[in-house]
Amino acid sequence: MTAQTAHETVEAAVRQQLSKALGGRRGMAEAAVPTILFTLTWLTMRELDLALRVSIGAALVLLVVRLVQRSTVQFVVNALFGIGIGWFFVHRSAASGGSEQEQALAYFLPGILYNGGYAVVLAFSCLVGWPLVGFMVGSITGDATAWHRDRQVVRLCSRLTWLLVAPCVLRVAAQAPVWLAGSSGSMDPDAAVAVLGVLKIVLGWPLQLAALGAMVWLLTRRTPVGPDAKPA
Repeated sequence: MTAQTAHETVEAAVRQQLSKALGGRRGMAEAAVPTILFTLTWLTMRELDLALRVSIGAALVLLVVRLVQRSTVQFVVNALFGIGIGWFFVHRSAASGGSEQEQALAYFLPGILYNGGYAVVLAFSCLVGWPLVGFMVGSITGDATAWHRDRQVVRLCSRLTWLLVAPCVLRVAAQAPVWLAGSSGSMDPDAAVAVLGVLKIVLGWPLQLAALGAMVWLLTRRTPVGPDAKPA
């Protein structure tokens, strides 16, 4: 693997690219803050329009700060994109005559679908032996598939990818039954929205940090780059 010239260990190579992909603490915060504010505003004020405006306003403020600092706006734009999709689902629910509670439930549906789809794609990439985290490693050298020739890198990237799958699966397993219950009427819609809001927060940052902590622990090992090398 040609990454040898830039990194002494497999973990160092993966750690560098993983940090770039996640945007560090600031990038993750920018992606999470608008949704957290939407949830908290809805839970405390019970006003859907206000909750949407607060979340959009927060994302726009973060975007302006990034522009003033002339730094990457990728993660703020991702947040705005997520809010836009949520707003679209809310609008569809309103157009079909849904109540404000049903519209609030609709806001959470894209996140559940995203986590489910993301988990499926990541898990499939591991099962076929091409874990997606490996392509982060490949971007170091400009060769997207060179990493796959090193079995140690493939194994490490598979473990890291499974660690990214776990939070998504847990979110879907916890949120989907609540959403379905609220939408079907077997659970009070207000209660369902409240539970989804709490789960969104509890299973957001804390769960993501737990997964990242496990990934950091895994990346503290020192596996010399090379197909025949053994862990130190």
